[in-house]
Amino acid sequence: MNHLDLPPLTRAVGTVRLPGSKSISNRMLLLAALAEGTTEIRDLLDSDDTRVMLAALQRLGVGVLCIPGNPLRGQGTALGDNSWRVEGCSGVFPVKDADLFMGNAGTAIRPLTAALALSGGHYRLSGVPRMHERPIGDLVDGLLQIGADVRYMANPGFPPLAIHPAGVKLTGPIRLRGDVSSQFLTALLMALPLTGQAVVIEMTTELISRPYIEITLNLMARFGVQVQREAWQRFTIAAGQRYRSPGVLHVEGDASAASYFLAAGAIGGGPVRVDGVGRNSIQGDVRFAEALAAMGARIEWGEQHIAARAPESGKLRAFDLDLNHIPDAAMTLAVAALFADGRCVLRNIASWRVKETDRIAAMATELRKLGAIVEEGADHLVVSPPAASSAVSSAPTFNVGAAIDTYDDHRIAMCFSLAALGGVPVTINDPHCVNKTFPDYFDALAEITAPVIAIDGPSASGKGTVAERVAAVLGYHYLDSGSLYRLAALAALQAGVALDDETGVAALAAGLPATFAGGRIVLAGDDVTDAIRSEEISAGASKVAALPTVRASLLARQRAYRRFPGLVADGRDMGSVVFPAAEAKVFLTASAEARAERRYKQLIGKGMPANMHALLQDLQERDARDAQRSVAPLRQCDDADLVDTTQLDIEQAVAAVMSIVRRQQL
Repeated sequence: MNHLDLPPLTRAVGTVRLPGSKSISNRMLLLAALAEGTTEIRDLLDSDDTRVMLAALQRLGVGVLCIPGNPLRGQGTALGDNSWRVEGCSGVFPVKDADLFMGNAGTAIRPLTAALALSGGHYRLSGVPRMHERPIGDLVDGLLQIGADVRYMANPGFPPLAIHPAGVKLTGPIRLRGDVSSQFLTALLMALPLTGQAVVIEMTTELISRPYIEITLNLMARFGVQVQREAWQRFTIAAGQRYRSPGVLHVEGDASAASYFLAAGAIGGGPVRVDGVGRNSIQGDVRFAEALAAMGARIEWGEQHIAARAPESGKLRAFDLDLNHIPDAAMTLAVAALFADGRCVLRNIASWRVKETDRIAAMATELRKLGAIVEEGADHLVVSPPAASSAVSSAPTFNVGAAIDTYDDHRIAMCFSLAALGGVPVTINDPHCVNKTFPDYFDALAEITAPVIAIDGPSASGKGTVAERVAAVLGYHYLDSGSLYRLAALAALQAGVALDDETGVAALAAGLPATFAGGRIVLAGDDVTDAIRSEEISAGASKVAALPTVRASLLARQRAYRRFPGLVADGRDMGSVVFPAAEAKVFLTASAEARAERRYKQLIGKGMPANMHALLQDLQERDARDAQRSVAPLRQCDDADLVDTTQLDIEQAVAAVMSIVRRQQL
């Protein structure tokens, strides 16, 4: 798919578990490779950029091994526990001649270039065409000052590069510019301890993106190397230090990625909570939350989470901010400016020019497509939101049907997805560019923004048939939640997992590959519609439903069915427990006698024996049990609309539900 059509969105609420930080992940991988000993890195980001680094380390002879993850970690988006074991090479890469393809991963090519320049081998580093337009000259100049042999294979100042063996001579301070990218300083800081000698780096310009240097210094210290910093001008590494594995490390959630969801909460009401970063994060991009607070958003800080909701006034305030300290997250502010009450100024963002694309030019172009008035400068951007929709409404009027070009830049794709919260459809071209840092981004966004229609009701009320037809009318996805426990039992039996193995069954339940369409239920490609109705599976479903961990896994699994353009979910606690913030809630019911008669006709139609009295008694007993459950008892939510289908046929019931949905969408 070369584009993604996002529907008009009006609300954002929920919880997202963040993927690992790209900046931390690639730094940890390289430091672990350079260290003595074995390092286990948990919650490593699984993305194009980290795969580039892993592939490069493998080609260099470093032992890297993926450790099976734990699919039960956390609620919200289930990203799993992506863990890797890295066998350190004590600063000496085993392979001395290699061609390395680095894609468009700046966090990989720059520090690896510095480490390889001190490794005594022949190496050639290249990337995608855009990588060959991204500057690396300041780093190469720093390496040449100590005698490294790094050569440009095409245009001076840019990759591709050829590295040759050379003796290192540290005769004085290394003088380095810091006003283009902080990654050049990061690369030198990480590589120079390999010399074993005392090293001094002096900055010749102002250092931008300082919080990223803080990440570098923090991680180097975890591997046993201390750097003395004098303000942001002079960095000293004492002689005789070397990297030693700290054993087990956890990658923090990606604070840059958190910006999209926090902004969604500030724009779309909230609360939206991100898990994986908090007040003690080592990433400077958590300060994005402070920028949102300056716009009036209500921010909550926890040890490992941040949450955001809209201002009490409902309208974000305009801002004029120096954003040099959060250059990546600042892009999200440019889109949030569309929802502000006036002219917004983003200052000191010159580094945008040399990122995955010229982000200042690209952001200006795409913001204008939505109706914003944009002023573009060498190191700043001024965004005035579209005019209000009417004299009585402060909501902006966005241009309808904007198609956002993404320039193979993951952050442009992610931040412009928030424009759909303006209540207009937005097309994202080349959405797969998010694979660079957050392959599951649009699924995660859907889990807090995609419209949900929750249809609850007692057994045999017709909610399944009605829900599936409503989904078809709307073009939404459909979830038959009542089948999930049966599917979990079937999956366990097929996998040879005992039904009382709570951890094993929960692991299967967390990722059930089940789909519901055309009245059929498919599990891992097999039609199991009839198989899950057997007596064995019915009994198994009752057993696994009693296991708390299984219930928790299936709660997360049900929420994961929320996808664009929307979801219709039926069950007995959809509106009360699973999707309490659903856009529309319907409680579908009928008299016990009417439901018993429907069930009787259904069974007779299938050639199965049926007794009307027994069916009625069974339904009445089940209603009583469901209403008295200690967990999520069956009841009509206060904000749900009641539809009594006793006197209605299916078409009339669908029409009644659609009337409720249309009313909620106005």
